[in-house]
Amino acid sequence: MPKFSGQYHHGDLAAALEDAAIQLLAERGLTHISLREVARKAGVSHNAPYHHFGDKQGLLKAVTARSLENLLKAVAAGRDSTDTPYARLLAAGEAYIRFAVEHPRQYEAMFNPEICAPHSPDPLIAPLVEANEALLRSAIADVLPDIDQVELDNTAATLWAAVHGLATLVAGGYFSTEQILPSLEIAMKCVTA
Repeated sequence: MPKFSGQYHHGDLAAALEDAAIQLLAERGLTHISLREVARKAGVSHNAPYHHFGDKQGLLKAVTARSLENLLKAVAAGRDSTDTPYARLLAAGEAYIRFAVEHPRQYEAMFNPEICAPHSPDPLIAPLVEANEALLRSAIADVLPDIDQVELDNTAATLWAAVHGLATLVAGGYFSTEQILPSLEIAMKCVTA
């Protein structure tokens, strides 16, 4: 049986299965992952993923939740890497784009409507989407302290759409990170002007 980082022996089996799924996701993409392959990669019984996640969708939701957590950490670290409000907002956007480039298949899974339905988010995923939105609103409010709630919500939606679109284009190979970062700054200036 193939080994996964020394084969699973003890500890958190669910996390080991998620790790295996993330590796397979990076290698093959979302549509080419099976629970059997994940179990094989983790070095466990083919029934183990069913016991922990129920089905492939359950495993993919857990992988999506972990990916969103990692995205949030990266964006928060980017935001916290500098000290002026606008620079913090820009650094958060750059971190979002870099995450998409470094983890394109996780990024794709996070925004797959079959895994994370926009109008009925999974209870595991919904708090993470809300945390992403709260982080963005907070960064915008720092740049525009007098903005009212409706404008803040609209600005956050517009900026998230712009950053997400740029990230998708870079992750898809249409532009390089270096090409798109000036566009990110232009988009942020337009939205926060």
